[in-house]
Amino acid sequence: MKRTLLAALLLALASSAGAAVLRVEAGQSIAAALRAARAGDTVRVAAGSYRESLVIDKPLTLQGAGKVVLSAGGKGDVIRVQASDVTIRGLVVRDSGTDLDAQNAGIYIQPHADRAVVRNCALLANLFGIWLEESADALIENNTIVGRADLYSADRGNGIQVYNTVNSRVIGNTVSFTRDGIYVDYSRHALFRGNRLHDVRYGTHYMNTNDSTWEDNETWHNRGGLALMEVRHLTVRRNRAWGNEEHGIMLRTIQDSLIENNIVAGNDRGFFIYDAEFNTIRGNLVVGNRNGVQLTAGSSNNEVDGNDFIDNREQVEFVASKDVEWGRKLPNYWSNYRGWDQDGDGRGDLRYEANDIVDRISWQYPLAKLMLSSPALQALRFAARQFPVLRAPSVTEQHPRMKPWNSNWSKWNGGLPH
Repeated sequence: MKRTLLAALLLALASSAGAAVLRVEAGQSIAAALRAARAGDTVRVAAGSYRESLVIDKPLTLQGAGKVVLSAGGKGDVIRVQASDVTIRGLVVRDSGTDLDAQNAGIYIQPHADRAVVRNCALLANLFGIWLEESADALIENNTIVGRADLYSADRGNGIQVYNTVNSRVIGNTVSFTRDGIYVDYSRHALFRGNRLHDVRYGTHYMNTNDSTWEDNETWHNRGGLALMEVRHLTVRRNRAWGNEEHGIMLRTIQDSLIENNIVAGNDRGFFIYDAEFNTIRGNLVVGNRNGVQLTAGSSNNEVDGNDFIDNREQVEFVASKDVEWGRKLPNYWSNYRGWDQDGDGRGDLRYEANDIVDRISWQYPLAKLMLSSPALQALRFAARQFPVLRAPSVTEQHPRMKPWNSNWSKWNGGLPH
């Protein structure tokens, strides 16, 4: 064992000693330096503007020294990575082509180019920002990606495209004005942490990627925040989704996952839960949305505990054939609960029901909302409370919490952090 470790150390030292730094000055060719470089070398580029399209076909580091602006002039990819163990950092990468069929990108990482690192770059006015396909152990970190705001959303590429990968890490990036911020499909064991995604279609469009984690991301002013679909064994925690036109967090056909300590505020729908079963949904703050939760398509076998549902116009939109009970392990707080706590244990003495027959009628027949204040509908609501045979199936809770779990909830009310 000692001989093996010693041999590995000597090999690493020899490799390090053989690596060279090739310097590119303003006006010189980066492509020429890449051709001259050997495996393990660093190509260090001086500040300046460079009109080139680059291909990296050997393991090396391409690094900017100062403000380095690399433009493809609106044709093809700006940088195409064909080898494993390539690091790109500290560059402004801009002006790819606009051919969606060719998937033109600022940085295109080809299949089997494993262990790619893209760090501290600005990717501007490209069709796709970073395209990552069929590779392992990539790190995409602390980049700023601004897409083509001059194009219609459908004509843009995605900010970061992750397709058929293993162990990808996408950390601390800011993405705006692309089609989707981060698009993920057919991958596994991925980590998405601390990204900021705004003014796109979906903050993430995420499918078929099991055993992965979304944590500490922020999505705002999008059509939808996090769209998480067709997955199992996903951890979704401490994300913030606010001010999105449709949903904050979509959980569609998702199983065996943990969704905890997220904030969804000021969206059309806080959570959109569709065909989701056997998940744990706990500790979330759902505040100031039109619908706190839209629950549909048999999403019944979930544990929903310890959440705050505050000042949503409709706490839960739920149309089903039977009740669903929440708060079995830990009570949820509902700001529209009208019960009392006679024994002072912090839990209500009366059962909470999220909606009634009038709510159900208004969801099935939207024009009925024009008559919500009419004496007829108010009488129907009163009658349903007196005669259980008339009541609509609802999300219920036996003993809801009397005070919010989150003492700082008010700074998110209205959907804006302040």
